[in-house]
Amino acid sequence: EYPFHRHVSGFTSSLRTSSAETFIPTSVDLANGLHRPPQKPAILRKISAAQQLSASEVVTHLGQTVVLASGTLSVLLHCEAVGNPKPTISWAKNGEEVKYSDRLLLQPDDSLQILAPVEADVGFYACNASNALGSDSVSIAVTLAGKPLIKASRATVINTESPAVTVDIGSIVKTIQKANVTINCQVAGVPEAKVTWFKNKVKLSSTHHLHDGLLFIGNVSLSDQGLYSCKASNLHGEVTESSQLLVLEPPRPLPYLEELTAVLTNAGPSTHSVLTSPSGTKLTVSPGSSALIGCAVDGHPAPNITWLYSGEPLSLRHQLLAAGRILQILNVSDFADGEFSCLAQNEAGSLTQIMSLAIQEYRWSVDKLTACSTSCGHRGVQLPLLRCLLDGAEVNTSYCRETPKPSLQPIACNRRDCPSRFV
Repeated sequence: EYPFHRHVSGFTSSLRTSSAETFIPTSVDLANGLHRPPQKPAILRKISAAQQLSASEVVTHLGQTVVLASGTLSVLLHCEAVGNPKPTISWAKNGEEVKYSDRLLLQPDDSLQILAPVEADVGFYACNASNALGSDSVSIAVTLAGKPLIKASRATVINTESPAVTVDIGSIVKTIQKANVTINCQVAGVPEAKVTWFKNKVKLSSTHHLHDGLLFIGNVSLSDQGLYSCKASNLHGEVTESSQLLVLEPPRPLPYLEELTAVLTNAGPSTHSVLTSPSGTKLTVSPGSSALIGCAVDGHPAPNITWLYSGEPLSLRHQLLAAGRILQILNVSDFADGEFSCLAQNEAGSLTQIMSLAIQEYRWSVDKLTACSTSCGHRGVQLPLLRCLLDGAEVNTSYCRETPKPSLQPIACNRRDCPSRFV
């Protein structure tokens, strides 16, 4: 036990712990506050009812519920935290930073005082303690006798790594599969409220519930997606808050792409098609032909597709089909040999698949010679025979007209005496 004295707005609050009042963590030794090792902040949770100093003044600690009465003129919310370095204290109401005024006062000991409380002051007040090593937060409910009050959040929580995530009701939760999700529905009300859970407006069985208004969804899968609602009700009425649960699946490769087959049936005979892959595929095409490159990926939500050429965004002539999943190159001659990649991204992750394009070249060949000009007599010559080739096959020489011709040198042949003969 230890006494503490606070001078608050003209009156002294002298409270002493009793056997029914516990501080957590209990291992904190306030008497040895000096020369302590570095310590994360820890807010003292005092488990006791709000103390009515008088008919008009209420003093309480965090973790409790304050019920405003018509004669309440002052409510003092204590927040005591330990830590090294000394924690910085801040206050929030319903998730938003408290804006201090002539009625909402921050006292020198970091307590929050509400003067002449009104219905607009009803809500969940959170004390946040932070230092360089971390933070701690505890909330207290200030309510009226009447229908219940639910502590709601309007945050969007995206979990792509952790095996477990806990949120307040009202949040939008986006998480990977197989994670454990806990939704907290903190309720205050006088008389005490009953909590009921629903999924897509259908009441859930008690097997889903944990204690104190917690809903546990273990090993989540796509079937667990939906709208989860917490309804708090008592004799005076009811209130409901809901959270949307979305299950994320990072992009993954598919072995085929149906849209590519459909587009290919309407393309010309000179159109080639290929799928990208994580390890890389290769497409060799002739100059002037067209190509369809497919990015076969799946994920939840559907990934956004970005196409790159040699690591840079596409700038040359192209078209995107099937919501960007197919890249159409109208003339491969617009590009040099290079690497195309499709980057698939969603909130759960990203995947890059690649395809290497090789454009065949028309080239002159001198691998054949004309017939020898004479059969003997030391005067025979042969000339190299020029042919235009594409991938080893001979094509019309007009295709090679823009390719420099190699120099041609005559080759001596049949360099031998002619046989003797009668003339």
